[in-house]
Amino acid sequence: METTRTSFPSIFFIILTVSCVLDPTRLAEASGQDGQQPIKRIVVLVLENRSFDHMIGWMKKSINPSINGVTGEECNPVTTNLTRKENQETQEAICFTDDAKYVDPDPGHSFEDVEKQVFGSNPIPSMTGFVEQALSVSPNLSETVMKGFKPENVPIFAKLVQEFAVFDRWFSSIPGPTQPNRLFVYSATSHGSTSHVKKQLAKGYPQKTIFDSLHENGKDWGVYFQNIPTTLFYRNLRKLKYVFKFHQYSTFKQHAKDGKLPNLSVIEPRYFDIKGFPANDDHPSHDVANGQKLVKEVYETLRASPHWNESLLVITYDEHGGFFDHVKTPYVNVPSPDGNTGPAPSFFKFDRLGVRVPTIMVSPWIKKGTVISSPKGPTPSSEYEHSSIPATIKNMFNLSSNFLTHRDAWAGTFEHIVTQLNSPRTDCPEVLPEAAPLRTTEPDETRGLSEFQSEVVQLAAVLNGDHFLSSFPDEMGKKMSVKEAHTYVKGAVSRFITASKEAIKLGADESAIVDMRSSLTTRTVIRN
Repeated sequence: METTRTSFPSIFFIILTVSCVLDPTRLAEASGQDGQQPIKRIVVLVLENRSFDHMIGWMKKSINPSINGVTGEECNPVTTNLTRKENQETQEAICFTDDAKYVDPDPGHSFEDVEKQVFGSNPIPSMTGFVEQALSVSPNLSETVMKGFKPENVPIFAKLVQEFAVFDRWFSSIPGPTQPNRLFVYSATSHGSTSHVKKQLAKGYPQKTIFDSLHENGKDWGVYFQNIPTTLFYRNLRKLKYVFKFHQYSTFKQHAKDGKLPNLSVIEPRYFDIKGFPANDDHPSHDVANGQKLVKEVYETLRASPHWNESLLVITYDEHGGFFDHVKTPYVNVPSPDGNTGPAPSFFKFDRLGVRVPTIMVSPWIKKGTVISSPKGPTPSSEYEHSSIPATIKNMFNLSSNFLTHRDAWAGTFEHIVTQLNSPRTDCPEVLPEAAPLRTTEPDETRGLSEFQSEVVQLAAVLNGDHFLSSFPDEMGKKMSVKEAHTYVKGAVSRFITASKEAIKLGADESAIVDMRSSLTTRTVIRN
């Protein structure tokens, strides 16, 4: 059952929904008052690798007691053999605290790691294995994963939670790492992937996306990127017909100012930590203060835009990044998107969700201090997860295209949060607080690449045609520093987009994809 809560004084209202069966061919239902809803522009920002309790859990105490957050009594056991009495292992526990700061290194969050974190020693999700899993990597990580931020250390989120809506039961789509979960955000499937399969990522995933559905229905969309648009992991988005949808992030500000934003805007953060241009994706070891600054900038850009009164900003995270969360992950009656199963040895059936992640929504049509928990449908087992985004886009824009998979047909949708007011609010803040740095040093441009960054380099290698010159995919980026990778990636994206635009000028089929050949030549190949 869906729960919608507002901060005191409580305001009770009725949400009308239309029940439906689990069917990917289901048409979008009308929403809002008299079948109308006010949103014409949706902006989505997906950040990296933080759990709900880690970022927002402590806001229950100081901002809104309706939030399903933490109290400090949430603990994980740790079995240690350092102290023994009469050959009996002593059971200790590490409890959740509010002193999270700068995090380095990155906690474990592979499919296998998440299994241990979620289940612990139990047959069903208990959320008791975070400490033990962290200890298996490093003793220093066990306390790191059990820390959350004080609200004053994430002041942008604190203000948005006060002013707009927070979802306290939004889960990542699978119990696994970044790329499979990011794939779900715009396609409601990872096409059977539970891990980072570099060859497949670089080749491109073949599934239909919500971008394709928007295009079929005459709706516009755009991706605004800073280093590289990782949405190009979807192979369809490399087609020539979409090349003019990709813009530098600075163009987002100009489009917003000029009232020219598309129906769907995707904001891609900076994924590489460079002096003067620090990463703002929140992926450890990056400073979350820079992620806060990005959210502030996107919000203030929208707030000053003529689009403000018709906009909805969605902020979420791909997955929990190995950080503790106390809410048990759903594991019953979760449908497989498309019948694909994961690889050996687990042969995952995509019938469970991942760990809860922070999700905030912003619009002048949202009541102040709203807390959204479980959805009311479309099925009794439906939950909010990343597939809720394409499902809601379909509903909000009344797209005639089928649902993408069984998963977005099942996922809870959130269009109702903008239909509770008769007119847009006029008291929304124009400027958000400043975020103080949590890291005391400059970015280390010489450090090696994270797994995520190496995958981005693999994508850039394909866009640039360089994978034909190397023992792809194992060597590309293996010896690169962060600074070298940043420079390489930006150049590769620029060349790919330029070549695609030139191919269109030469009359190439717009459903084709430019296949670059090595950067030692200007030759390109057009593939249908």
